[in-house]
Amino acid sequence: MVFEGSSVAISHTGKVRSNNQDSGYSGANLFVVADGMGGHAGGDVASSIAIHRMEPLDQVYASTDDAQASLQAAATTAAGDLIRAAKERPELAGLGTTLSAIIMVDDYAVIGHIGDSRIYLYRDDALTQITADHTFVQRLVDSGRITPEEARYHPRRSVLMRVLSDMDADPELDMFVMHTQPGDRWLLCSDGLSGVVDEAHILKAMRMGAAPGRTADNLLKQALDGGAPDNVTIVLVDVGGQHAISSGTPTIVGSASNPANITIPAARSTLSNWLHPVRQAANEPSHFEPAPEYLEELIEEDRRRAKRRRLGWIAGMLVVLAMLGVAAFAAYSWTQTRYFIGADDDSVVIFQGVQQNIGPITLSTPLRDTDILLADLPEYQRLSVERTITARSLSDAEAIVARLQAGADAITSQQTQTPLPTPVPTPTEGAG
Repeated sequence: MVFEGSSVAISHTGKVRSNNQDSGYSGANLFVVADGMGGHAGGDVASSIAIHRMEPLDQVYASTDDAQASLQAAATTAAGDLIRAAKERPELAGLGTTLSAIIMVDDYAVIGHIGDSRIYLYRDDALTQITADHTFVQRLVDSGRITPEEARYHPRRSVLMRVLSDMDADPELDMFVMHTQPGDRWLLCSDGLSGVVDEAHILKAMRMGAAPGRTADNLLKQALDGGAPDNVTIVLVDVGGQHAISSGTPTIVGSASNPANITIPAARSTLSNWLHPVRQAANEPSHFEPAPEYLEELIEEDRRRAKRRRLGWIAGMLVVLAMLGVAAFAAYSWTQTRYFIGADDDSVVIFQGVQQNIGPITLSTPLRDTDILLADLPEYQRLSVERTITARSLSDAEAIVARLQAGADAITSQQTQTPLPTPVPTPTEGAG
């Protein structure tokens, strides 16, 4: 049965690179994205070889098993082509490509994947990443050593662990089959999109419900607005749904759309490299498939980086704690320049500090007990002392105490000058 759906394929060089090493294919039953690697020309050749080896798979299959077998066989043939290309043209040594493909068989999607291009499924208002990146940083994420957010900005995020290349005649693809249903939307893309536009914004574009062409244009615009440092390739596939069924006429985009014109550029002069450093950097490989010993070096480097992060975090915390300690000491020192008058049991006391406490920490200490009894003070002075009286300085506190002493003396003097009442004689029994 021919797949019933609507699809689109677009590819863009991006804002930094001078050539497009991506390739994409959208047909009747086959949908593919390939992201080439290997320098200015090697990536072009690699992704083109992969796409043109995939093209014959765009047909009707009797079963998903047949489709899987054909997909694996085509990938193996493509790897052989890459090996031969590197032998015949030594300047292409190190070329390779990612490959993410879907073959629609009845109500199923047969998926083959290697590298860090991605396949997403938008279903029931949710976006799910179907493929796993075959990258060094993804291993770090899987092992819990870094978070997915840290992986987006990790300096080794382009180091590939598995890829179609001239180094492996028997590539290991992730192969699996998923049931698909009307209304599903499948997105295949190179990391030129997924590395710039996060899943939240991809999901927002999907939710708009526009046709595949408009949705792909929207996603491409977001990648370009984000700087598009790499080539961007998007293949979007709708299963049934509201959009018109496509004719199935194959669409090939990127370097595979014009493979005959791929040429090896002459080496740039030192002066040209100096005048155009950004353009030179743009033509460096966007991916790198490392040798095993290099991976060991990367793992050790990542351990050192993690250790430096921990030491930096600890040092930062110590600096913050030190600053808090200095601030706390300065604040406490300021409180010790303040004074107030208060009560301690039954007498008036001069306190150094402020009246507030911080939890169990007391910000004041008794400086001098004045020996003025609260009971000797007038009522209004006694209440003021019990509520505490703030002093501007120690001399001000002494002046306040002097006034309290005067008040106490006045009360004592009044009590001394007041005559005692004359006792009334008690009548004696039998007096005549």
